[in-house]
Formats: sequence, C-alpha cells, structure tokens
Amino acid sequence: AVRELLESSQNPLFFFDNDPDGLCSFLLLRRFIDRGKGVPIKSFPSLDASYLRKLDELNPDVVFVLDKPLISKEFLDGARDRNVKVVILDHHDVPNPSVGNPEINYFNPLTTVDSSNGGVRSNEPTTFLAYSVAHKSGDEWLALIGCISDNFIPPFSVAVFERFPELWKPVSSAFTGVYETPLGRAVKVLGFSLMDSISGVVNMIRFLNTASSPHELFDESNINRYFHRYKVINPKYQGLIDKALNTLPDTSFPEIVYFQYGGSLSISSYLANELFYNNLSRTVIVAYLTGAKANISIRSKSIILPAAEYAISTIPGATGGGHNNAVGASIPAEDVLNFKKRFAEALRREN
Repeated sequence: AVRELLESSQNPLFFFDNDPDGLCSFLLLRRFIDRGKGVPIKSFPSLDASYLRKLDELNPDVVFVLDKPLISKEFLDGARDRNVKVVILDHHDVPNPSVGNPEINYFNPLTTVDSSNGGVRSNEPTTFLAYSVAHKSGDEWLALIGCISDNFIPPFSVAVFERFPELWKPVSSAFTGVYETPLGRAVKVLGFSLMDSISGVVNMIRFLNTASSPHELFDESNINRYFHRYKVINPKYQGLIDKALNTLPDTSFPEIVYFQYGGSLSISSYLANELFYNNLSRTVIVAYLTGAKANISIRSKSIILPAAEYAISTIPGATGGGHNNAVGASIPAEDVLNFKKRFAEALRREN
C-alpha cells in the first residue's frame, strides 16, 4: 500500500525525524522514486503546525511522515484543509492517529499482530520499513546504516558484508556494528551532519540522493563537503564520551550510570548509546542541560518505558517517550535530579 501511494504521488514531501533512522528512511524512498523534497523535523515532541508553511511553499500532493511518533492535530487538520494526503510510516508504540481519521494512511508494525511471527508485534526501525517498501537493489548499505543506528540488524546485512567486507562484518549486536566496524562510523557522520545549517543539510541530502557506495560518505571532497561537519563535531564528542566513560555508577542507585553535560552540542542520544554499549549491565541516563531545559536519553537492557513515562508524568512541563529499551525526554532543567530519582525508584519497583 505504501509503495502504491509513493508511486502514484506526483510531488511528494517527506518529513523525517532528525536522526539517521529518519534520514535513511527518507533517502531510501526518495532514491526509489527519484522525486520529492525532504525536510528534517526539529520540533519536539511532535510534528507541529509550524511545518504547514512547507506545504504552502512546496505544494505537495502527498506528505510522508517518517519515524515521528507524534503529529499535532493542528498539522493534520491543516493538511486536510489543503487537500494533501498524509502517509505515516513509524515504529513507536503510540495511539494510532488514523482512528477516526480515515484520510490518514498509517503504517506501523506495532499496530498489527503478525500471526506468522507467533502473534508477536514487531517494531523494526522505520528505515527497515522504508527498505521493505522500496526494495531497491544496491541500497542495502544505506538501509543498514539506518537500521543499526536504531539498534536493529536486518537480514540483508549479510549482503552488505558480501559486497563491502572491508566496511562491515557479521556482528552479534547492532551496537557492535556501530562501534566496531568502519560502516558503523557513518551513523555519527550522518547524525552530526543533520546538525548543520539548513543549506548544509540540503547539500548533504542532494549528495546522498546520488551516492552509490558507502565509501563516498568518508571521502571529503568539494562534492561531499558535509563530511567537514563530522570532523568539527567529532573531537568535541570524543571529549564528552571520554568523560562519560569515566563516570562511576550512581551511589544511591548503583544499577544506574548518570552523566550530565552542557555546552552547545545536543548529542545526548549518541552519548547514551555509546555509554550503554560500554555498560551493558546497567541503565544509562544522559542529560543535556541547555538554559531552562534538559534533554534526557535513557538506554537499558531492562524495559524502561513504563518507569520513564511515570517519571515524566510527575513533572509539569515534561514530555517524552520512545521504546522499551530506549527513551527520550525533555524536562525543566531544575527537575533533572527529581526525574532521575523517580525513574530509578519506579524501575526498581518494576524489576
């Protein structure tokens, strides 16, 4: 159904979450039909009404929303008023926005139970869903980057190993692929490039729409200027991760490693992933404090979503959500320690 909607679209507009999973989802679909514009979603937690200006500016006939769990009613109403069809491709456990809104086309593996899978719901990354739609031969390397960024190893990783053995190897976990293979470095290359200026991101997308090999991602040239952004950010990232890796477990909650930082770089999700990879037996919390707000990223082998949702619900102005083992939140900076305590206590009760 998604493929038909994609192929029948004349001027599609893609809104995608501002991370490698969202970016790779968009690129796979865009490279398949060779038309359409892409816009990263910077608003949190939802795709909000401010993005309606893109509909007025670009006049799409179909809007595809990729890897963004929450979409504001104002945005959906605005799209309907403009007679623009909305197609949502996602993998988060949130209420189905198409209920009561038949004009919305919603595709999420968590909303349907696959009987062939023993009745177990699945939540493969949006990149995997996009690859399943496009299924363009030769794009497996790009799809693999998006999948491992969201902690998933797809079946076609074997094909990538066979084609690029110098960049990829069989691994036991997605994060092993991220941190112990050359191709895994592309997760940060793409993620950090999304932090560039609007014109920089546009140029990156233009380059990636035509890249035919993962080797091109790492060759700095006049064509691939966005790699410069990675070279600027990565040393700062390395300084932060070195500090984080020296963080001792929390004294009150030794099952938790907590790291907070400030500055200009909002990269808590990347820090949390690598810190967790090095502390697999613990739950990791990374807090980025900027002004009156704190961005929180939590990773764990345990199921943490209910505890996180409880802690978020106790703090006025806090928002967030995610998956069973990976959660993001935005809370008032003054409540960071309260959040950590309430989350840790709730996690203990549940486990």
